[in-house]
Amino acid sequence: MPKDTGIGAPMKRREDIRFLTGKGRYTADINLRGQAYAAFARSDMAHGRINKIDTTAAAAMPGVLCIMTGEDFAAMGGNPAGWLINSRDGTPMREPKRPVLAHGKVRHVGDAYAVVVAETEEQARDAAEAIEADITELPAIVDMAAAIADPSNRVHDEIPDNLCFDWGWIEDNRAAVDAAFAKAPHITTLELVNNRLVPNAMEPRASLADFNPGTEDYTLYTTSQNPHLHRLLIAAFVMGIPENKLTVIAPDVGGGFGSKIYHYGEEAAVLAAAKHLKRPVKWVATRSEAFLSDAHGRDHVTKIQLALDKDGTFLALRTETLANVGAYLSNFSTATPTFLHGTLMAGPYKTPLVYVNVKTVFTNTAPVDAYRGAGRPEATFSIERVIDKAADELGLDKIEIRRKNFIDPGAFPYTTPVGLVYDTGNYHATLDKMIELGDIAGFDKRAAVSKAKGKLRGIGYSTWIEACGIAPSHLVGVLGSRVGLYDAATVRVNATGNISVLTGAHSHGQGHETVFAQIVADKLGIPEASVEIVHGDTSKIPFGMGSYGSRSLAVCGTAMVKAVDKIIAKGKKIAAHMLEAAEGDITFEDGKFQVAGTDKAKTFGEIAFSAYVPHNYPLETLEPGLEESAFYDPGNFTFPAGAYACEVEVDPDTGRVEICSFTAADDFGHVMNPLIVQGQVHGGVGQGIGQALLENTTYDEGGQLLSGSFMDYAMPRADDVPFYTVDHSCNTPCTHNPLGVKGCGEAGAIGSPPAVVNAVVDALRRGGHKNVTHIDMPVSPKRVWQAMQG
Repeated sequence: MPKDTGIGAPMKRREDIRFLTGKGRYTADINLRGQAYAAFARSDMAHGRINKIDTTAAAAMPGVLCIMTGEDFAAMGGNPAGWLINSRDGTPMREPKRPVLAHGKVRHVGDAYAVVVAETEEQARDAAEAIEADITELPAIVDMAAAIADPSNRVHDEIPDNLCFDWGWIEDNRAAVDAAFAKAPHITTLELVNNRLVPNAMEPRASLADFNPGTEDYTLYTTSQNPHLHRLLIAAFVMGIPENKLTVIAPDVGGGFGSKIYHYGEEAAVLAAAKHLKRPVKWVATRSEAFLSDAHGRDHVTKIQLALDKDGTFLALRTETLANVGAYLSNFSTATPTFLHGTLMAGPYKTPLVYVNVKTVFTNTAPVDAYRGAGRPEATFSIERVIDKAADELGLDKIEIRRKNFIDPGAFPYTTPVGLVYDTGNYHATLDKMIELGDIAGFDKRAAVSKAKGKLRGIGYSTWIEACGIAPSHLVGVLGSRVGLYDAATVRVNATGNISVLTGAHSHGQGHETVFAQIVADKLGIPEASVEIVHGDTSKIPFGMGSYGSRSLAVCGTAMVKAVDKIIAKGKKIAAHMLEAAEGDITFEDGKFQVAGTDKAKTFGEIAFSAYVPHNYPLETLEPGLEESAFYDPGNFTFPAGAYACEVEVDPDTGRVEICSFTAADDFGHVMNPLIVQGQVHGGVGQGIGQALLENTTYDEGGQLLSGSFMDYAMPRADDVPFYTVDHSCNTPCTHNPLGVKGCGEAGAIGSPPAVVNAVVDALRRGGHKNVTHIDMPVSPKRVWQAMQG
């Protein structure tokens, strides 16, 4: 029987009670006395030189309090990229300033060049539309290859070839990889696109800024996955204010998927306006603004080549990728196509040689940054598609070609040719589980039923691995990270025995308030209801690097566990004094400190009370109180992995694709709450299906966003996704964190796109269209129909 409480129990999320009853508290719900409202004037052209911004008419409109343009922020710092990446020749990347508001030039449609603050939101928006901008339009740079080829047209005047960097990984592998290809019996080549996506969280971005002129303290309420990073970037790099003078609070956040990790200029603008007016200033984005100005995801164009023996043994792999970073560098935009992508190009396979080349390109489009999976989906899609194409070319079974190239279960820890060390894994086990749960043996019967209905049925596979909990700090520092990637937690035991856990992780849909409470309660032997989880407020939390990259449990959760261990250790000292025993004789289990081999014991609550009312307490050796903090810097990434199978039916007359079934067998290490894990996989697979079949961000040649609303950007709906079969029973625990966890939040979005596309291509080839070797995402009915027409 499954547990009802504690670690491993499928407990429902406690936070859902307030969300489902309308009791959530989001940034847009917060109002401060005397607040004003901000609206931004944004460029309607992709590329242009600013001659003059005339605010005269707008400033005279009713309710307008102030107008600030890019020139007012010109002396401020710029938002930096979080990773400094060197080109393969050793030269550092080109890093143009990303201003708070555009000045000199506008560089993408939606680039904000002025902010209006007024008494009401409607007045601010009306005045923003009345600003007269004299901007000379310049040719838009949208295509990455053209951006590199034409040095006369520049997104940033100081960067002649629009290239941020030309990165090679690992450069020492290149000659050996080329030599292996020169001798290989078979080479499979595939050119593909990882389509650009708009994250589209349920809650658009919002910020509310306040300034206290008496103390010169700033407070910013904002939609953030990472409040401490926002505070650091705004204070130290953009506005130049003491970090202790800025408090950043992220209340309930309605989804992030990566797009709310970063600092955006709107946050600094409302803070500056609040100081200028000496009253709070609030801004809430419209959905149209989100499409134009939120960081987009993916947008890679890749040529991948796989060298094999005739029997399908992998000999070497190499890729060349153009990665779009858009008009400006966002915080993780340089890490995503490099160390979150290139280092995963080995996948779960024992390919002996791998070389990855990535050129990042500036274009007149919205900035691109990490989006659910962040580099790992791009790598997985390339690998899994080229493997399927190789199997077709060699006439090999698509499951068996993967199985024969898997890293053996006894080979761990395993060092890949791209520099990662996988600590544990069993890819054969997840593959076998997928085969079982997906009833792969029964596919031919199902295909016959589809054929009788006039449909083409196909099956696609994806066996994937990802790296989570980016670490350790000393290593990522060498690789170019400008921040540490540790995290922190404080466990505060109150005198009555209930607990507040202050964690650097931020919850925006993951269920932290439930899972963290389960873990603490389990370790201390107390009810979950006695544990409160506090997050999202830099004035309360010791420090934190936020939630992204499936790091919350492996990194923040481990810091929390270490703090609990300190609580238990101090509790044993107190108990030893109270029970007149040696500290080494004290055990702790099920919420009770006990002298081993006796019935002498004290409950956790009694020890907590004694710590705060120290009438019988070792004051000469121990401080009163029961509160501990811990910082944790992981020794390695964690490496979740899985095997996915997707079955589709294709209508040969229309090209419409229907997903009939989807099976996901994952290895997440130890599972803390299987119900939440299942939900995370469901959501990730849904987003992966969205990328594979529906979603696509499209700019025209002039840099105009053609897919700037839900009328033009197709999000997955309920009838676009099937009921999933999800399993996480084949677990190999992580060896370097005490919980043995690996991370689950991004898995579905990583493994699903290639499984879907592989299934569609398989359906067409089984249906007689042998000329079809690839269809780029999104695999729309039009693209499928065109592929069938040859």
